[in-house]
Amino acid sequence: MFDLQRDEAVLRQTPRVLRTTLEGLPPRWWNANYGEGTRSPREVVAHLIFGERTDWIPRARIILEKGESAVFEPFDRGGHAALHAENSMPRLLDPFESEREANLEVLRSFALTPAMLAKRGTHPALGPATLSHMLSAWVVHDLNHIAQICKALAYQHREAVGPCKQ
Repeated sequence: MFDLQRDEAVLRQTPRVLRTTLEGLPPRWWNANYGEGTRSPREVVAHLIFGERTDWIPRARIILEKGESAVFEPFDRGGHAALHAENSMPRLLDPFESEREANLEVLRSFALTPAMLAKRGTHPALGPATLSHMLSAWVVHDLNHIAQICKALAYQHREAVGPCKQ
């Protein structure tokens, strides 16, 4: 079950982890991916900002206010394209950090109880899910995208490591 005291730490740290990992790197690192159909670090940060605006807190509100009677809007997996196209990494890190902090303030303001966390909403593709499921997925989503960024950066040295690849 989602535990605000435990899980907020990951959500709060994600912008700092990304800033520490990416800030100051040359732009070629920000735009590197690990193969066709994968995202670059810059695309991932744009995707995270888009999610801050359209996914986690808006869906939490739907669950808390309407329960299963309202189906979430499908998440637009390409909705970050304009953010990605229009902004360099430095211009993405600041808004991600400020929007995340604002969303965490909103999350804390809900004063979540076990009954609230057990409340169900309707995901357009997955069906019924509790608020706890969704908020736990937010934590996992962050961690998976941190790993994705690290994988994209490491991939740039796939040939340079020679026999040390193993």
